[in-house]
Amino acid sequence: MSQGFAVELYFDPALENQVLKAWNVLARRQISTQLIEIESRPHITLLSSPNLDPVKLEHVLKNFASNQEPMLLSLSSIGSLPSDSNVLFLSPTPSLSLLQFHSQLCDVLKKEGVEIGEEYRPGSWIPYCSVAQEVPKNRMAEAFFLLRDLKLPVSGYAIDIGLVEFSPVREFFSFVLGNTLEA
Repeated sequence: MSQGFAVELYFDPALENQVLKAWNVLARRQISTQLIEIESRPHITLLSSPNLDPVKLEHVLKNFASNQEPMLLSLSSIGSLPSDSNVLFLSPTPSLSLLQFHSQLCDVLKKEGVEIGEEYRPGSWIPYCSVAQEVPKNRMAEAFFLLRDLKLPVSGYAIDIGLVEFSPVREFFSFVLGNTLEA
């Protein structure tokens, strides 16, 4: 049963591999395997909602992506969300280009009648890339310690935007920013 939908920002293969290293380190230590099990892909969630219309969003996101360029990202810190789901993440340096990208996306979606929840509105949104979910409370310190060995920052590019349904994750579509690779 679907828990919702998310618009996600995906990374170039080198940056994606750096995030996957973190997932694998935590999985080998049996701290968290949930992101691997739900078949997620390293990403930054731009928007999440229980009810988005994939058919409506496909055209909107394709046009939005065609007017954007790949964006430099630097995952520079480790964090945790203040929730019961015990999420650990790598946080990107909040560059002006990332914040403008998100703000422009929200503007485009609002014009299409898409409701943007408070936590995803510009000024409230916290960009992050999950590396673990449902971490046992008694293993949070160990997980932080392991993530510190990643030698941050790790840098690369955001190159795609896509829509997924979760959980497990099922991608509806994704589009290359700038459509530089599209035939």
